[in-house]
Amino acid sequence: MHKKNELRIKRATKTRAKLRELAKPALSVHKTGQHLYAQIFSGDGKTTLVSVSTLDKGLVADGASCTNIEAAKAVGQAIAKKAKDAGIDTVGFDRSGYLYHGKVKALADAARDAGLKF
Repeated sequence: MHKKNELRIKRATKTRAKLRELAKPALSVHKTGQHLYAQIFSGDGKTTLVSVSTLDKGLVADGASCTNIEAAKAVGQAIAKKAKDAGIDTVGFDRSGYLYHGKVKALADAARDAGLKF
């Protein structure tokens, strides 16, 4: 494993421990070279309550990039809508050790704009 990824995982572990301590649902973000994923976990971290990714049909237009900021905004809006439908309005934010800029920030801002509080 690369040193950069090891450091990211170390940061993520600390964040997840704090979120488990708070015992409230957490919005977790994961990104790969091709797709973006967002999930809301239960307070104990054992159950996925809601999930959205750029793999979902109709979320990203055919032929459009699944890894740009526009795709991140679409994922953020979709996760907030699904969370509202499931009765979740407040979550903790788990950025999985990624820096809070670019796609991660766009996803978080879009979720906040759509009514999710964190």
